Amino acid sequence: MTQSNEIPDRDTLASEYFERIPFQPYPVQEEALLAFFTNEQGVLVCAPTGTGKTLIAEAAVYEALRTGKRMYYTTPLIALTDQKLDELRESAVRWGFPADQVGLVTGNRRVNPDAPVLVVVAEILLNRLLNPENFDFADVSSVVMDEFHCFNDPERGIVWELTLGMLPAHIRTMLLSATVGNAVEFTSWLYRAHNRRLQLVVGTERKVPLQYEWIEDDILADFAEKIAAGDEVSRRTPALLFCFSRSQCWTTAELLKGKKLIDKHRQAELADYLNDADMSEGAGPKLKAILMRGVGVHHAGVLPRYRRIVEELFQRKLLSFCVCTETLAAGINLPARSVVLPSLLKGPRDKKKLVDAASAQQIFGRAGRPQFDDRGYVFSLAHEDDVKINRWREKFDSIPEDTKDPGLLKAKKQLKKKMPKRRSGESYWTAGQFEQLQQAASANLSSRGRLPWRLLAYLLGENPALQPIRDLVGRRLLPPKGIEEAQRDLNRMLITLWSAGYIELDPKPRAAQPKPVGPKSREQEVSKQAEVPPPTAGVFGELLDQMREDDSAKKPDEEETNQDPELIESRGYEVDDYRPEFARPTDRLERLVHLRSINPLFGVYIADQLAIADPNERIAVLESVLEVPGTVARFTRMPSYEDMPAGTLATTRLDPMLLQSGLATAEELGGKSDEEEEEVRDRGFGRVMFEEPKVWPLTIGEKLLRLFRDAFPRVHNVNVRPVWIVGELLEFGGDFNKYVTARKLQKEEGILFRHCLRMILLLDEMANVPPLESTVETWEYPLDDLADLLTETCRKIDPQSTDEMLAAPKSPVDDLVGLGRRNS
Repeated sequence: MTQSNEIPDRDTLASEYFERIPFQPYPVQEEALLAFFTNEQGVLVCAPTGTGKTLIAEAAVYEALRTGKRMYYTTPLIALTDQKLDELRESAVRWGFPADQVGLVTGNRRVNPDAPVLVVVAEILLNRLLNPENFDFADVSSVVMDEFHCFNDPERGIVWELTLGMLPAHIRTMLLSATVGNAVEFTSWLYRAHNRRLQLVVGTERKVPLQYEWIEDDILADFAEKIAAGDEVSRRTPALLFCFSRSQCWTTAELLKGKKLIDKHRQAELADYLNDADMSEGAGPKLKAILMRGVGVHHAGVLPRYRRIVEELFQRKLLSFCVCTETLAAGINLPARSVVLPSLLKGPRDKKKLVDAASAQQIFGRAGRPQFDDRGYVFSLAHEDDVKINRWREKFDSIPEDTKDPGLLKAKKQLKKKMPKRRSGESYWTAGQFEQLQQAASANLSSRGRLPWRLLAYLLGENPALQPIRDLVGRRLLPPKGIEEAQRDLNRMLITLWSAGYIELDPKPRAAQPKPVGPKSREQEVSKQAEVPPPTAGVFGELLDQMREDDSAKKPDEEETNQDPELIESRGYEVDDYRPEFARPTDRLERLVHLRSINPLFGVYIADQLAIADPNERIAVLESVLEVPGTVARFTRMPSYEDMPAGTLATTRLDPMLLQSGLATAEELGGKSDEEEEEVRDRGFGRVMFEEPKVWPLTIGEKLLRLFRDAFPRVHNVNVRPVWIVGELLEFGGDFNKYVTARKLQKEEGILFRHCLRMILLLDEMANVPPLESTVETWEYPLDDLADLLTETCRKIDPQSTDEMLAAPKSPVDDLVGLGRRNS
């Protein structure tokens, strides 16, 4: 394609782009494209998954390449950035532009970072907007925000929100979202709050419509074999089979392994491919055997290099089923004809709940491939007990009630005796609930989450004036009471930073007046009377009982809601009417900006304590602050005090502090109980047993958390989960395969591998916040040595993923804003 030096107008661009579409766009695509090319500020496109929103987004890419301008394509997930990079490069070449005109920048990976078209995670764009002196947006023509319904994400939605508010007026915006319930209200808010007027385009029909079927007479294995049978036209595979736990994925895949799911031709192709693949370690042999039968497994517990094999085989149509968790619904694109749900419930065995509508509709939308299918199929299977009941009823009802045949009467009587029943304590779902999920209204968009500590620290470092931050909070998409609470929350955060010596507030906080308490709050009243400001002398109280709760059983914001707001606000200072004008940074504030893997206040706190820790204590503390699923943590527990006695930090500092403050008992610190253990004879087995100790000794991470929560009572959503993964891996000489095999953790090796990568990143961050009691030799060098050892180990496991995560150089300002959770 020969490009003219003359910059075309938008009408010409629209005409050129429509000419390059290889098929007739359907109505919502055409309407959205026309809106984008004609509207001065952009468009919000709300349409179901599978309506071809990528075609709409590529119009902005074409415009930038054709006019010599720049543009950003943002996604919520690193996995999506990789996919979009490949897709946009292919499109650029198809249009006649070099592939290197499209690049990628995430916090961990950079490909052609100076390219005019950049695929980025949302945090990168916000970081650059916060640094106008380093990044010029004058020649940026547009920004595409894909999967924009992630605005509702409780942790990361605020990144999208702040980015929208900071975009220069000349940049046209394209927001691509699944359907939302308050699209009109959202566009109105965007205009009122940020003076950005977007044209709304709403689509309700998919190009490939969905056909929903409730399966009540087939168990999963038989049903899978049934829909995999036939020729290319009649069979309903390839299919994505969604499970709501990683362990269930493996169980289901094993169940399908013995079924006939692929023809001999595809099985031969599979054998050729897999015999050439290196799958000799960890879960590789088990996964290879499953893949040979036409079934893939895809979830976070599978090593990335094995997941890539599954993705490639599925995209080549060599697999009939990919058994996956719901994270795939918002991640890598695996085109499928059908979606199969063996269950509609998720959660722990005794607390299962119906999957939420937003997640279900995201899953449903994965069915149907526009280039291959005239419809997508969504199958929901009844519980196996209900299938047995339905089959029994069919047989029972087939014998007439008024039959006189002795043989039939006997058969009916025998059937009645063998009538299957639902089990006590088991959770079930129904066809009605399946229909309810199909018809559920779309979720409304609203501001979620509080201002991140790290971002607040950065903003205050750039400008101590607080009015711009108050204005930002006042423009959030919240009801009036929500705005009021957000302003109070900002005050709490400022007072916390002031109390810890990170900022100087002008004017200073005022002492709070005691608030009346009701009869049921007598314990709170006594607690308040015992408190002495400043808030660093807070009481631990009810938090003691929360230390060992399983996070999987808690709602995301339960940590915050089970705190009494009046108790929090009464810890010495007024928050309702307090309006400081300036928050001037002290030398300490910059330390917070270096920490993105964990809450920065907690990170700096533990860094100051770890100066005197021994090597095992350091590893144990740093491992405990990284998020490890409870299902993995229970198999990677910290060694007992007998196997790994308390170290220098615990014995010389933490234990005395906890005892003196009344934050822990001697038993919790590993001391003996006053009462002797009671012998109990198990008469059934004739052996002597001992009563379980009533108190579990605290790990080093839990000790630090108790002290931190007492010192920072206003800082919520900070937790630890004690594990000994890196520590035990080092005991195996860094041999990852030997470690996971010996501990029988092959099915979770992807989680363990990611934990090691995140540990390397955390070590790098912690090296930038040296405590006063340390030197380069005593602080940075040991952390760097451990990071190097782990890097070598990870490269042996999966060199591509390790290099993508760690080896790419980073721009300092591309790493400013993190929310504590890795966006991968």
